[in-house]
Amino acid sequence: MIFDRNNNRDVAVLLGAGSMGTTILRRVCAGMTILFGDISEKRLDEVKKEYESYGYAVETQLVDAASRDSIEAFAQKAASLGSVKYYIHTAGASPNQAPPEKIIALDLVGSAYALDAFGKVMAAGGAGLLISSQTGYMFPPLSQEEEMQIMTTPPDKLAELPCLSNERITNSGTAYIVAKKANHLQVQYAATHEWGKRGARINTISPGIIITPLAYDEFSANGEGYQRMIDATPMRRVGSPDEIGAAGAFLLSDAASYITGTDLLVDGGTIAAMKNGQFQLGLSVLRKSLNILKQNRKLPIVGSFRS
Repeated sequence: MIFDRNNNRDVAVLLGAGSMGTTILRRVCAGMTILFGDISEKRLDEVKKEYESYGYAVETQLVDAASRDSIEAFAQKAASLGSVKYYIHTAGASPNQAPPEKIIALDLVGSAYALDAFGKVMAAGGAGLLISSQTGYMFPPLSQEEEMQIMTTPPDKLAELPCLSNERITNSGTAYIVAKKANHLQVQYAATHEWGKRGARINTISPGIIITPLAYDEFSANGEGYQRMIDATPMRRVGSPDEIGAAGAFLLSDAASYITGTDLLVDGGTIAAMKNGQFQLGLSVLRKSLNILKQNRKLPIVGSFRS
C-alpha cells in the first residue's frame, strides 16, 4: 500500500537516532521524507521500521559523526531526496562513554563538520538544531581569544588548537564541557555565515538531566553527584525527552522565525542554582582540570569547584 502519493516532499534529517532527537522529529516531520543517520545499523533498522509503521517515507544511512567525508556524504544524500527543511544533530558521547580525544573529535569537531556540510544544502526558510548540554555553562573554560579561534577555525584544523590539546583537555569531563561550550560558539558563527546566507536558521538546545539511555550511563558512574544536582534543581526533578521535544519543535517552527544563533537552556534551573550557590559541582576531577586550565592559560577564571 502507498501511504503518500506526493513526490515533492520536504526532507527532515536526524543525525544520531536517540530518544531526544526522535522526539523532536516526531513533532515536525508530518508529510516529509525522513532521513536518519547513525553509526549503529541496528538502531537505523529499528527507527526505520518504527517510522514506516506510522506511514512515513523513511531513508537511512550509516554515518560516522566524527568523519568529514561521512557527514558530507550524508548531507548530499539528504539533498538528493528533496528540499532539506530541518536538520537535527544529536550525535555525541558523554564523559563516561568515551576518552577526552574521542569527545573532542565527535562532540566538537564532528559538530563543526555537520554545520558546514548542512549549511551548504539547507533550503531557504529551513531550520537546524544542535543538541548541546547545560555543561556548556558550568564554568568559563575558554578565553575570549580562544572562543574566537573555535568559531573561525576550519573544522579540519580545530584539533590543532592549543586550547584543545591533550595538555589542556586532561579528562573526559573537561572535554565534554569545552565541547558543549564550543557548540554554542559554532552555531553562532554558522548562523551568521553559511546558514544565514542561505536564509536558514540554526540554534542549540542545552538540556539538563534528561532521562535517556545515555543518562543512565552517567547515573551508574556518578549517581550520588547526579542525585545532589536533581535535589538542588528548582524543579526538583529530572526532565523528559518530551520536554526537549516541545522546545526543539518550537525552535524549528515558524513561531521561532526570528530566532537564530542562540542557545535555549532547558535544565529545570540547574545552572541558576549553581550561580546562586544552591549547588556546587562535587567533581574533584573537574576542579583539577580547572586549575590546569588556569595555569596553562595564565588568565583569570571565575568560579571554582569544591569536593
